[in-house]
Amino acid sequence: MASHATHPVIAIHPETGREILYVNPGYTLKFEGWSREDSQPIIQRLCELAVRPENICRFKWEPGSLAFWDNRTVMHYAVDDYPGQGRLMHRCIVNGPWLQPSRS
Repeated sequence: MASHATHPVIAIHPETGREILYVNPGYTLKFEGWSREDSQPIIQRLCELAVRPENICRFKWEPGSLAFWDNRTVMHYAVDDYPGQGRLMHRCIVNGPWLQPSRS
C-alpha cells in the first residue's frame, strides 16, 4: 500500500531560515488543491530548472572521498560511472523538525 505525504513546495529551512524549494520529479505528484494534470507542467518546469548546469555540482569520487548533503535542499542522482569499481555507501538519517511552509 502506497503512503501519501503532504509537504510544502516552498519551505523554510529550520536551521538557516532560508527559503528552499522542496520538489522532486519522482515524489511530487501534484500541488494540494490542484489536479495532477494542472500541477505537472509546473512541477516539471521546476525540476528542469533544478538540473540546469549552473545548478549542478558533480562530485568526483577519489579514494577516501566522503560526501554528504542535506536531503531537504538537494536533489541527488547516482551516476554509474565507475565500472568495475566498488563503492561502499552508508545512509545516515538525522531526525529534525518538519519543514514549515514559507509565508512569502
